[in-house]
Amino acid sequence: MFRAKLSAVSLLASALVSAFALTLAGCSSINEDRDANASPNKIYADARDEMNSGSYDKAIPLLEKLEGRAAGTPLAQQAQLEKAYAQYKSSDQASALSTIDRFLKQHPASPAIDYALYLKGIVNFNDNLGPLSFVARQDLSERDQKAAKESFESFKDLVTRYPDSKYTPDARARMNYIVNSLAAYEVHVARYYYTRGAYVAAINRAQSAITDYQSVPAIEEALYIMSRSYEKLGMAKLADDSRRVLAKSYPNSPYLTGAAKGPQEPWWKFW
Repeated sequence: MFRAKLSAVSLLASALVSAFALTLAGCSSINEDRDANASPNKIYADARDEMNSGSYDKAIPLLEKLEGRAAGTPLAQQAQLEKAYAQYKSSDQASALSTIDRFLKQHPASPAIDYALYLKGIVNFNDNLGPLSFVARQDLSERDQKAAKESFESFKDLVTRYPDSKYTPDARARMNYIVNSLAAYEVHVARYYYTRGAYVAAINRAQSAITDYQSVPAIEEALYIMSRSYEKLGMAKLADDSRRVLAKSYPNSPYLTGAAKGPQEPWWKFW
C-alpha cells in the first residue's frame, strides 16, 4: 500500500510539474507573440509610450521590431532614429552611434539627416562630459578629447550642410563650447607639466593652445604659463615677450597683477 501511495504521489507531482511547464510556455508564447498581429502604427505607439515613461530599455526591442515590420518606409527610418535616441538615453553610447552611422549610410537622402547628425553630436558630446561630471565638478577640458572632436565634426557637418536646420543654432553653441574646451584641455595639460617642473613640456602645450585656437578664454592662462615657464628656464627675453602679448591681449588680466596665481573659476559652468 505504501508503494501504491508513493507511486500516486509521484504521478501527481509529475502532472503538476508538467502543468506548470505548460503554463510557463504558454505565458512565454503570449509575451513573445503579443505584437505578432499588431500594426506598425500600434507598435510605434507602444514604443512611444515606453519612451515617454522613461522605459527606454523596453522601447528598444519594439523599435527594432518596427524597423523590420515597416522596412522601406519613412516609419522604419523614424524607428531607427528613435532607437538610437533610446540607446543613448539608456547610456549605451556605442550602440547609439552604431545605429546612427547605419542610418546615415542607408539613408543618405533622408530628410532627417540633419537630426541624425545632431543626435550623433549630442551622443558624443554627453559621452565626453560623462554621467558624473557635474557631481565630480569635472569639466570637458579634463577628459579625453576624442569624443569632443568627433562631436565637433558632427555638429560642423550639420551646420555646413544644413545651415537653416532647426538644430543648427544649438549645434553652433555646442561647437563654441567644444572649441573652448579643447583649448582649455591643452592649458590643463600645460598647467600639469608646469606644476611638476616640466617647463619645456608646459611651454609646448600652452603654445599648442595659442596656435590652434584663437579668441578663447583659455589663451589668457596659456600665455601666463608660457611666461612663467620661460622665467623658470632662465629665458628672460622669451618670458618678457609672452608677458607683453598677455598684457596687450588681456590688459585687465589678474595674471598681470598677481591677483591670480593659478586657474580661475571654470568659465564653462553655464551649460
